[in-house]
Amino acid sequence: MLKIGEFSKLSRISVRMLRYYDELGVLRPAVTDRDTGYRYYSEEQLLTAGRVAVLRDMGFGLAAVGELLDCYDDREELDRRLRVQLAELRALSEETRRRILLLETARQRLRKDENAMKYDVVLKTLPQRRAACVRMTIPRYEEEGRLWGLLMEETAPLGLVPDDPCYCCAVFHDGEYRERDVDVEVQKTVKGEYPDTEHVKFRTLPPVSVAAAVCKGPYDQIGQVNFAVAEWVRDNGYEYAGPVFNIYHVSPHETDDPEQFVTEVCYPVRKK
Repeated sequence: MLKIGEFSKLSRISVRMLRYYDELGVLRPAVTDRDTGYRYYSEEQLLTAGRVAVLRDMGFGLAAVGELLDCYDDREELDRRLRVQLAELRALSEETRRRILLLETARQRLRKDENAMKYDVVLKTLPQRRAACVRMTIPRYEEEGRLWGLLMEETAPLGLVPDDPCYCCAVFHDGEYRERDVDVEVQKTVKGEYPDTEHVKFRTLPPVSVAAAVCKGPYDQIGQVNFAVAEWVRDNGYEYAGPVFNIYHVSPHETDDPEQFVTEVCYPVRKK
């Protein structure tokens, strides 16, 4: 049998943590002296201590560690739980990567000329146009690419002739920001007539007057563009007259570099 200090050295777990593991039932001593309260561990428990350390390094909480120790010899169940933890850590890693990118972008902007943070809003009218359209409810805004994939896949055999200029737009039909199940329509303007496909419908879109501002760079600037448009609408006596849409002049389809994106944010408006 090993005294707690000896076991601590061999397991590389502090005495404080061993006592804590005992309280939680994660790693109890083999024997506890009733008179002195001294804890004694068996040499075999070093294997369990090693498992605890490894599981903790994998990011499991102590409650989960206790459950995993109970099923450690059940290879299928252990593998299932490890697979779930791996998926959660990958999702956390992606979220961390996204937040780091936002922080880096914000710091870069702080070092740029203050005027670069300003957005010019213009009133313009898009003429009547013919467009290939896909409208669906998707889980999240970030999955808009799914609609573009459908549009490109189903129209590939049709030999679409792009309009000049060709507007590639995403229209957000919900009257509010939604966290899930969002109603989005993507449109690509074309020349000529084509048959509808399973998901792609060809429609003639009416002229629309919009308050528009161009955003150059990553999409996380859209909130600042929205603020600029909102101020312009208020100050010039207009009101909103339809769902907002984005025109993608340079998108992920053309470049992998977010700094090269060019997006025109358009709010349909009318004079009050």
